[in-house]
Amino acid sequence: MIALVQRVAEAAIEVEGTTIARGGRGLLVLVGIEREDDAAKAERLAVRVASYRVFEDETGRMNRSVLDVGGEIVVAPNFTLAADTKKGTRASFSSAAAPALAEPLFARFVQALCACGAHVQAGRFGAHMRIALVNDGPVSFVLRA
Repeated sequence: MIALVQRVAEAAIEVEGTTIARGGRGLLVLVGIEREDDAAKAERLAVRVASYRVFEDETGRMNRSVLDVGGEIVVAPNFTLAADTKKGTRASFSSAAAPALAEPLFARFVQALCACGAHVQAGRFGAHMRIALVNDGPVSFVLRA
């Protein structure tokens, strides 16, 4: 399981012209799910995301998590994160989980973030989403479970 975590001033997800998720200061998290992923990985990654220190403390060091600063998390499924791009000019998605596996794992990831105490809004699995963000930094990390 892969998460692209971006520190944002704000983020929003739109589906078919309607905003379905919106958050202020916090994180935008794109989640890729691979064939070998399971509920334990989803939960472990959610805890890492919620507690990952990407916000500055009073000395300017990244020592605070989104929970520490009372931030919001906007999360979206993104199967392209599971792409194999090691060779050629077209990605292979053979390691990406099938929707029947990926959709419940995405839901479990979101539930686990909420269980950590995070304020979470999520995109829609399988939908064509337009994601807008104001990246703060930029600060971006790739986390794996």
